[in-house]
Amino acid sequence: MQKTAHAGPEVHARRGCLYLVATPIGNLEDITLRALRTLKEVDQIACEDTRHTLKLLNHFEIQKPLVSYHEHNELTRAPELVHAMEQGAAVALVSDAGMPLVSDPGHRLVSLAIRHQIPVVPIPGPSALLTALSASGLPNEEFLFLGFLPARSSERRRALEHLRIENRTIILYEAPHRIADTLADALAILGDRPACLAREVTKLHEEFRRGKLFELVQSLEEHPVRGEITLLIGPPEARSPGAQADTAQSLAARVDELMHQAKLDRKEALKLAAKERGITRRDAYRQLLDENAPDQE
Repeated sequence: MQKTAHAGPEVHARRGCLYLVATPIGNLEDITLRALRTLKEVDQIACEDTRHTLKLLNHFEIQKPLVSYHEHNELTRAPELVHAMEQGAAVALVSDAGMPLVSDPGHRLVSLAIRHQIPVVPIPGPSALLTALSASGLPNEEFLFLGFLPARSSERRRALEHLRIENRTIILYEAPHRIADTLADALAILGDRPACLAREVTKLHEEFRRGKLFELVQSLEEHPVRGEITLLIGPPEARSPGAQADTAQSLAARVDELMHQAKLDRKEALKLAAKERGITRRDAYRQLLDENAPDQE
């Protein structure tokens, strides 16, 4: 087992060392003093987008050589950086926002550096998932971070199917043009769980939308969102023994509502409505027949 010993906070950047430096996720004032000092002292900075990182460095009047490091070039770039560190260079790896390697490239470089016995030093700082979790109002003792779900609907729904029995808070990132579909899929597969949509966290237009998944689906229909999104889905709400969902609304009306608001087909809407009422889908179908709904299957 390989062990790396550190004597404590470095006075100067160490030679032949890889630094993983967290950068702000929005508000530039969130960068740490240690991160600033490290970026000033390393020999070069590897980053996803050199133009994006240059804006950060210019703001803090830091001038350092930049080299691009992203998912499309890491296969060749990682060995180049490791070779430079073996020659004594101190290298900082940054992502566009937050902690490197969290839903961002960098694992290949870290693994290769460790294999070549190059010290890897994390410089912690802002994290979108932890920041959103802290303000979500959802249980935070345990959570499951998934990064980005698959972009294709069929693959995304399969991924959500694996989470049906998940009782921890689920955290994921999503693009604004896919968030409505992701919410609808989560509602159909996981049921109407408590959730929080965190948008543009730490930025000027920071927003938290909290409520049940169905309420968030409705909210997006009325007020679409832009910007970077962190979606948090809480565990199913426990019911007291014998408790039932509110049945003041007829089952047929609820099925129609889910079909319209959540864009579900009749089969999925009936399945979700049955789950809300704590009954089987077969019993729900029988209840639909008893209600003599005009649009019954």
